[in-house]
Amino acid sequence: MRLDNPSDCAIFLDLDGTLIDIAPAPDLVRIPAELAPLLGRLSSSLGGAVAIISGRPIADINRFLDPLRLAAAGVHGAQLRASGDGEVLLTVGPMDPVVASAVNRLGELHPGVIIEPKVHSIAVHYRQVPAVEPQIEAALMRIVADSPDHFILSPGRCVIEVVPRHVSKGAALEAFLALPPFRGRRPIMVGDDVPDESALLAAARHGGSGLRVAGEHFRGQADFKGPHEVRAWLASIANGLEAHPAPRRRAEPSSL
Repeated sequence: MRLDNPSDCAIFLDLDGTLIDIAPAPDLVRIPAELAPLLGRLSSSLGGAVAIISGRPIADINRFLDPLRLAAAGVHGAQLRASGDGEVLLTVGPMDPVVASAVNRLGELHPGVIIEPKVHSIAVHYRQVPAVEPQIEAALMRIVADSPDHFILSPGRCVIEVVPRHVSKGAALEAFLALPPFRGRRPIMVGDDVPDESALLAAARHGGSGLRVAGEHFRGQADFKGPHEVRAWLASIANGLEAHPAPRRRAEPSSL
């Protein structure tokens, strides 16, 4: 996948399934040793115009990429950080405790199901017991129907998440595009799953591209076979930018 004038781009990246391989459980992911240094090189070459847009909380993103800090959107955009050293701002409040309690009970009813609380959302992972998907989906639909109307279901790769209706990865990408160092750049979003689709479309809507990674969601219509190809592609961009650096843009204050 070749980029024309990569020095004019802003690069937005999902994490699980895009930069790192999907694991049997959220806490079992393996972080390639080269990932943080690679992203650091890329961000430096693009003047900071690299952001992680993930369903993970920003605290997880920090832990996985430590000591690197990048601009990031966590929990599908419920958390936003405009730069690596910036403040984490919240776009929604915490998860309703009644809803969270109802979802947590599903883990007790279905052995092998993993419940992942994320402060602003709550996810139900069924990768280890895929046969229970219909029961999990039906139960979550009932929970959401009985909950305040600002919650919806967001399906993913062997996961269904209860999320606030008004947060999305697309909205997070658009928020970044209004700020330096992303403003005026061509957005490139890379993702592998249903929640990434709003950001893939937002990137295309703003004159850029949405690139898809193969997996349970994108099968025969993907731009990359897996995270290893995404990392190799990013390395080729970083190498090219370092070999032919573009003139540095004038710095602007951030005000997310």
